Amino acid sequence: NYLSYIETMKYKIIVINGPNLNLLGEREKEKYGNVSLKNIEEDCLKYAKKNDIELSFLQSNVEGEIVNLIQDCRNKYSGIIINAAGYTHTSVSILDALKVLKIPIIELHITNIYNREDFRHKSLISKVATGIICGFGVKGYIMALEAMKNILSK
Repeated sequence: NYLSYIETMKYKIIVINGPNLNLLGEREKEKYGNVSLKNIEEDCLKYAKKNDIELSFLQSNVEGEIVNLIQDCRNKYSGIIINAAGYTHTSVSILDALKVLKIPIIELHITNIYNREDFRHKSLISKVATGIICGFGVKGYIMALEAMKNILSK
């Protein structure tokens, strides 16, 4: 029944993906590889199912929509993983929305932002992140889920 399903889910985690990540597998394959965001989502959902995690996996190219998603997290999720992509370096609005949350935040990047252009070396959202995972390719998503599970189990 529904109640027993809810009771078996230990954690409720949301993964929010920012601009241009919907084009993974098509764009800059030398940096991001051939894996699509849909493939990453499928892998994350498999991991979540095996680990009693209720997972939401979302993407938007629109800054305001990402702010709305973050604001909606306030009382719904036990943790947030965010790959804000290009907004990592520019969005005070996303930073301000994340500041309101009272849940763990993991900042995620597929590439190592410190090995790239100088402007990517500065992350506005790192200031509120519980932890950061970058440079491990798409495997970073599973690493972030594992890290969030460990944070929440303490």
